Amino acid sequence: MPQLQTLDWGLIDYEEALAKQLELVEKVASENLRGVLVFCTHPAIVTLGRATQPGDVFAWSGPIKEISRGGRATYHGPSQLVIYPILNLNQASPHLPAKDVGAYLRSFEQAIISTLREFGVEAQGRSSQKKSEEHAPEEETGVWVSRKKIASLGIGVKKWVAYHGAAINLSEDPKAFTGMNPCGFSSSVMTSLEALTQAPVDFAKFQKSLQKNLAAALN
Repeated sequence: MPQLQTLDWGLIDYEEALAKQLELVEKVASENLRGVLVFCTHPAIVTLGRATQPGDVFAWSGPIKEISRGGRATYHGPSQLVIYPILNLNQASPHLPAKDVGAYLRSFEQAIISTLREFGVEAQGRSSQKKSEEHAPEEETGVWVSRKKIASLGIGVKKWVAYHGAAINLSEDPKAFTGMNPCGFSSSVMTSLEALTQAPVDFAKFQKSLQKNLAAALN
């Protein structure tokens, strides 16, 4: 079976990254590739998923973008590592049935959970089991440490190729999540790996570990 390729886009504008994701979706679908793992970070922005509700964003002063992923309003910023698996869900793998969005979300969450464990943090996933071709589940997803949320997940599916992905809070940023209710929760719910471990986080080391765990789960 074809293996996942990996790209690192570094710090990239959200809209540019979205356009490049859609190009990759078409490439993966037309060439029947397994997919691509994209790592990046974004300048501060709030994105509005399909389930966003009035009042989710009330005093955010930065840019806002409506997008096609599942879920509600969320924040992206340089304190996060963002991962976009552009994954061909038409293809089954030993750990992932074909065309099973719920199983994909659970595998995605588990890769993040395994990575956090390597950094000394025990977390849990809350993925949906709803299946849909053109739209991702809109029930609660994400990775949590007790009652604090450390990673937000939201995907879209086009031609049975998944895109969008997860934002993992690695470093502390007092301006992140201000003036909004991320994923419908109070901003006080959000935490970061730095806050939990009381130590600076090596982004490159975390990315390398997450890449390993995602490849094991999705290849």
